[in-house]
Amino acid sequence: MFNTVKVSDWMSKSVVTTTPHTPISNTHQLMREKNIRRLPVVDDGKLLGIVTIGDVREASPSDATTLSIWELNYLWAQLTVEKIMTRDVFTLQPDTSILDAAEMMLEHKISGIPVVGEDGKLVGIITESDIFRMLVRTRTPKPVAE
Repeated sequence: MFNTVKVSDWMSKSVVTTTPHTPISNTHQLMREKNIRRLPVVDDGKLLGIVTIGDVREASPSDATTLSIWELNYLWAQLTVEKIMTRDVFTLQPDTSILDAAEMMLEHKISGIPVVGEDGKLVGIITESDIFRMLVRTRTPKPVAE
């Protein structure tokens, strides 16, 4: 059954994105406001990479630093997404089967994959949550106990 289900049927089409030149502090705030864990990095609609909440946390200043709060804030404001994003991103086409998407996520231990058109432009993103939502909504009804 799931062999015929396409990524385009369940992907999120309204994708929140960031740009390579966006300060990490702005990207972090956007992720918190929208309650999302990954942002595709685009320039003119073309996918350049992806940044995750883990990338942002790893780039965050340590509590063990000897820098002042002002120095930390200045340095944090200078750091942009392009410095921490993953450039070699797994992608899918909209007509990829949902099973192939799930298999890729399992194999590579990733929780979301950008979906791009033939022109390399971002058209959506498929996440573990989308796949769980598909499983729950397409399950056959439970038999009624007699």
